[in-house]
Amino acid sequence: MGNICIIGPRASGKTTYLAALAYKKRLSSKSKNFNLQPLNDDSRAIADKAENIICQGESVEPTVIGDAIQSVYNLPIYSFNIEIKKNIFSKTESFHLNVRDYPGEVFEKIAEPKQEKIAEPNQSDSIHEEFIKECLMKDIVGCLILLPEWKKGTDNFYNRVMNRFIDLMDVNDRLNDLKLAIAMSKCERGELWPGRIEPEIDLFGVHLPNTKATLKERIHSKNLRFYAISTFGVLRRTDPRPNRVDEQGKDGKASVLREASHWHPYNMIDPLYWLSKKG
Repeated sequence: MGNICIIGPRASGKTTYLAALAYKKRLSSKSKNFNLQPLNDDSRAIADKAENIICQGESVEPTVIGDAIQSVYNLPIYSFNIEIKKNIFSKTESFHLNVRDYPGEVFEKIAEPKQEKIAEPNQSDSIHEEFIKECLMKDIVGCLILLPEWKKGTDNFYNRVMNRFIDLMDVNDRLNDLKLAIAMSKCERGELWPGRIEPEIDLFGVHLPNTKATLKERIHSKNLRFYAISTFGVLRRTDPRPNRVDEQGKDGKASVLREASHWHPYNMIDPLYWLSKKG
């Protein structure tokens, strides 16, 4: 069994990714190499969100700090059993995952310089501290870090966050045994889709070179992998337009599914499979 944290900035697609992952069992006939079973109420509830919200062309509400989330313990835990058969000659492998989805504000606060506390810490500061403690506990086998942007200036911000996060790993004695799967999310975009096959070179090397260099310099190669993932995918093999539409949501820009009948997520399982494997 592996306990995994999913982190990333706001609007990186963390909650939508988990909803699609839970719903994938209902799409499994289209993908013969894996089967996924939601195991608890939280994972079944988020699968229903995929069916009742995403498939209807609506956007999933993001995970945010507020009345319903006042502590890390208010965050849902999504539990799955995943079976994978790599090819017709291999044995079926099974692994059990427990996953938490952290608010994007937590990721963004990592880069903030540590300040001397003059007043009482606010709610956001408190949950940030709880996040760091839980994310770096010894029973967490790895983190899936979703990075959605590549535009000018983003690389510097991500690089600051990763440097600070690695410092925290070191302080908490996790530098040598916490696996990091770094994923360029929303890779269905035309600027990114052609680079999905070799994401370390063609996505991170091109669009986030400083972030990539920091990670490769400070994280042991056995604990680091780069991925490209897409929750919505593209319309068809012959029509590689993004199967999503961007619109204005209550909390800013939101992405919705364009054609539910052609919903084919890309590379959802590979990062989780690697994170769950020992060694």
